[in-house]
Amino acid sequence: MHQALTTCPYCGVGCGVQAEVDGERIIGVSGDSTHPANFGRLCVKGSALHETLGEHGRLTRPRVDGVEVDWDTALDAVADRLQATRRDHGNHAVAAYLSGQLLTEDYYVANKLFKGFLGTPHLDTNSRLCMASAVAAYKRAFGADAVPCNYEDLEEAELVVLVGSNLAWNHPVLYQRIKAAKQINPLMRVVVIDPRVTDSCEIADLYLGLAPGSDARLFNGLLAWMADRSKLDRVYLDNHTQGMEEALAAAREDDTSLEAIAADCDLDPERLETFFYWFASHLHVVTLYSQGVNQSSSGTDKCNAIINCHLAGGKIGLPGAGPFSITGQPNAMGGREVGGLANQLAAHMDYHTPGALERVTRFWTTASLEPTLPDAPGHKAVELFEAIERGEVQAVWIMATNPVVSLPDANRVRAALAKCPLVIVSECMADTDLLPYADIVLPASSWSEKDGTVTNSERRISRQRGLLPPPGEARHDWWIIGEVARRLGFGEAFAYGHPSEIFDEHARLSGFENALDTRLDTRGEGKRLFDISGLAGLDRDAYDALSPIQWPVTRQAPHGTARLFEDGRFATPDGKARLIAVSPRGPRQALSETRPLRLNTGRVRDQWHTMTRTARAPRLMNHRSEPFIELHPDDALHYGIGDKELARLEGAGGDYVGRVRVSKAQRRGEVFVPMHWTGRFSGAARMGSLLAPHCDPISGQPESKHGAVSIAPLAPGWQATLIVADDLTLDAAWCESSRYWARIPLPDCQRWQLAGGKGDAERHDWQAWLARHLAVAPTLWCDDPVGGRLRAAGIEDGRLRWWLMVGPPGELPGLAWLDERFQEAARGERLDAARQRRLLAGCDDGAADSGPVVCSCHQVGQRTIRDAIRGGDGSVEALGARLACGTQCGSCIPELKSLIEEERAYASAEPKPEGIAIA
Repeated sequence: MHQALTTCPYCGVGCGVQAEVDGERIIGVSGDSTHPANFGRLCVKGSALHETLGEHGRLTRPRVDGVEVDWDTALDAVADRLQATRRDHGNHAVAAYLSGQLLTEDYYVANKLFKGFLGTPHLDTNSRLCMASAVAAYKRAFGADAVPCNYEDLEEAELVVLVGSNLAWNHPVLYQRIKAAKQINPLMRVVVIDPRVTDSCEIADLYLGLAPGSDARLFNGLLAWMADRSKLDRVYLDNHTQGMEEALAAAREDDTSLEAIAADCDLDPERLETFFYWFASHLHVVTLYSQGVNQSSSGTDKCNAIINCHLAGGKIGLPGAGPFSITGQPNAMGGREVGGLANQLAAHMDYHTPGALERVTRFWTTASLEPTLPDAPGHKAVELFEAIERGEVQAVWIMATNPVVSLPDANRVRAALAKCPLVIVSECMADTDLLPYADIVLPASSWSEKDGTVTNSERRISRQRGLLPPPGEARHDWWIIGEVARRLGFGEAFAYGHPSEIFDEHARLSGFENALDTRLDTRGEGKRLFDISGLAGLDRDAYDALSPIQWPVTRQAPHGTARLFEDGRFATPDGKARLIAVSPRGPRQALSETRPLRLNTGRVRDQWHTMTRTARAPRLMNHRSEPFIELHPDDALHYGIGDKELARLEGAGGDYVGRVRVSKAQRRGEVFVPMHWTGRFSGAARMGSLLAPHCDPISGQPESKHGAVSIAPLAPGWQATLIVADDLTLDAAWCESSRYWARIPLPDCQRWQLAGGKGDAERHDWQAWLARHLAVAPTLWCDDPVGGRLRAAGIEDGRLRWWLMVGPPGELPGLAWLDERFQEAARGERLDAARQRRLLAGCDDGAADSGPVVCSCHQVGQRTIRDAIRGGDGSVEALGARLACGTQCGSCIPELKSLIEEERAYASAEPKPEGIAIA
């Protein structure tokens, strides 16, 4: 057994991970205490990485037209069909759709093949869905896609402003760093600006629950407020910026009185003025913003409105200061570096950059091959699938992403792919919503197998190391792309034997014809800030040993660059930053009588994207086990929907069915749904089907935060919980007639939540239904037809095979005892007579039900926590000492505090408060 260092494959924090490797298994993970992104911290998802591994459920062999084939056959098919598409329809009929899950080396080779040698501009990435607006805004303001800050700035700031970011759930390690810094420095202030009261509010000194879509109005108002009170840094503006007067004039096109701004943002004027005063009065301010700002039809302008305020106050290029866009995926930044967006070339060069096309062409030219780069940008993500629908794009290669779930108008995306003549999918999992649409399936390596680099939100490049061999015949993405390139006749340009060779080429291109000793080159063109030429020439050993480092990395900065623009010089031709005139615009998805509710979407604490990885760790399914709809109590009352009841949302492209969570953390007239559930885990819970495909006209980023929906109670005639052993074969159509179903993986079984209509005659004969669909007839049976209740279990050879309860989920016993019985069955152990008798009760005599899981790290349930609080453990520290909850990643601490407050209120017989108290 040995320990190895790598990086986490989840969010953009880019945490270092220390893995314990035992032969061909990883038996445990912990935080890398030497990695500057996390210094040993890990969130619950990162802590469970080793639980997501294994060959079960993995793609292990290529498939062509539904038939498993060898690699030569599959690669020949890819090359032949791509070549035929180009011959019959032209280069622009070919496209690729990539992912921030790819490593930089994979990204680089894909971009080089499609744009450089297939000659198509239509290569985009799912980072378009999360980071494109931030990229466009940085380029407009600074002349480059350059995040100016680093994580230390969050700890050195006097004021941290979180805008559209539930940092506590989505980037937990950064949240914990800010929380720790605040404890050390009580003078540090935190402002949370978000329509929802989230767990991030636990450390907030001020909470602004603004109306969705009003961010630009808020920051335009801040700019005017600063100007009216002489809070602008005129020296900085004069020496280092352009456009202040135009930006201020645009801000003043609206009423800039505090009352008018507060009314437009639906905020309390006193709280708004407090924020304005704090921002204007502190120099060391970091504004950390994420999808709540970016995912808008005016996301670029919103980002620039934030940047404007930092430039106007000189709050940039200093320790603890700057506009900080936090990325969503582990390598969204790396993809941007190599040209993964459709409007980019490579190495932060764009189609409109003078000389860029010729420069990249010269660099990629070999002794006998010259690339044929397109001369204009290609289709961005939403446009790309619309082009597939129209038949303009005849072949698409999709890598490491699931657009039939994550894109807006997801049902339309499915229809487009169904009619596309050639769909190639590189994927590591054997069962995703995308695979039924694939003509050619290529099994790819995954985390712990992939070997390369990623770049996190602070521009830090880290090694993600291959620690295990890929299962079966799975291969690395860069190898697959290179083999296809060779078969297309481009082998000389793709003769890579190791990812270190790709990284070296990437590093050399970043410095190719780039001014290294002056801001301007001989043609007056601004220097490309992205430059890692100082890392060129690494041999394989040096590459493997590469320590985390922030770009630029050049001869002048061989150890990297922690903070950009410290000298007040930017990547524009004249070296000055640009303030952008912003005119606030509301969401394009308008509310109406038929769709009166504003839809917000996002992540939950313990899940990642479409759950292909996190759902393999059953304990990560416990905190939020079913798709849900978060609704304000007043709206729940108005629509006649109770807490934990089922409801249906109807949106632009389809429906969504989930279990309602009534919460005062949600604004009236608005609903929230998670982004994670797919057709593998529920029947109708793909949030993308609710959204119209409206995009920011500059960035192309979809408006995923501002849907318009209606809601209605589902009112099922019956509900049931069915738990089935993992190895039990089910009839594929067994849940088709259910009005609602959700699958919840457990360690050695699968839990299904079901609901059906009152007229579902078949389900009235449960015994026949169970025998038909489960292959193991009911062995134990307890029926109450009058009350509509039933419990049954199937036992085969003394082992529990399935367990059923017909009745509301609120009547469920704690499932831990049942789960243990399924684990025993998986080990071949038989149930004794006493335990068989207790099966229908679902618990052992005296077995405690711990309730819904609050702490996923240590699997501590809500009832256990409440009992401890009532027993005298009235603080987070006391609960941690007794139960260990809150002592690992800390993500559950806000919920622990809420439970403590609830129990105190209950004990004093006062009205129970909900949400989070904000000073």
